[in-house]
Amino acid sequence: MKKIAVDSLNPKHFLLSVEDGVATVTLNRPERKNPLTFESYMELTDFFRSLKYVDGIKVVVVTGAGGNFCSGGDVHEIIGPLIEMDMPGIYDFTQMTGDLVKAMRNCPQPVVAAIEGVCAGAGAIVAMSSDLRVGTAASKVAFLFVRVGLAGCDMGACAILPRIIGQGRASELLYTGRAMNGEEAERWGFYNRLVPAGETLDVALSIARDLRTGPTFAHGMTKKMLQQEWNMTIDQAIEAEAQAQAIAMKTEDFRRAYEAFAAKKQPVFQGN
Repeated sequence: MKKIAVDSLNPKHFLLSVEDGVATVTLNRPERKNPLTFESYMELTDFFRSLKYVDGIKVVVVTGAGGNFCSGGDVHEIIGPLIEMDMPGIYDFTQMTGDLVKAMRNCPQPVVAAIEGVCAGAGAIVAMSSDLRVGTAASKVAFLFVRVGLAGCDMGACAILPRIIGQGRASELLYTGRAMNGEEAERWGFYNRLVPAGETLDVALSIARDLRTGPTFAHGMTKKMLQQEWNMTIDQAIEAEAQAQAIAMKTEDFRRAYEAFAAKKQPVFQGN
């Protein structure tokens, strides 16, 4: 099959640079701590899906601009519109977000996340979906879905996170939505390496360059086996969570959380 040329990839909603087989994806909305939008979700998914057919990319590094990784889905550009969507529209959205995780897990290249500052919500999912993670002591990783009135199961979190840090620890983070600090993240196995602030990208690129020099096809096979040898496939888990999250997005507590955020108040959840 004919390969896709690297220079044909021209994303509009994130920065992409490729050097010596290492692609660096930079989420680039630093003034908002790099939140995701409908457009960036789709473009990132298309990018990771295309990697199977791209010539010249052996490893991918994902990072964020301006000292933060990613603050999750943009509150006003995603959550606001979701409040007004009907169930089919919401379900389309939850499936679309899960597609990004599938694309990251199914691309043959190892993905290394360089995590500074805030790494929350969908940003934490992107980090989780990477193969390796480099963070700092000051970084904060939060699967905060419960804090906006949603289920902790989102984009495969209940399937993938326990396999990284263990069932009990994952349960705590997904039930409480609290942030995991950098030292905790390393101790629990979420971070592969803990480095000084400002150095995550350099270290991630160093790891990527080391991987780049390895057997590319074998790395792809290793990644495939890590994926396939779980008891339940990630696709099955993501589909189940897409259905659960779509239901949660129609609750009044989800609406209360959005309205409280817009009014700069703490949400008061009532369980309906």
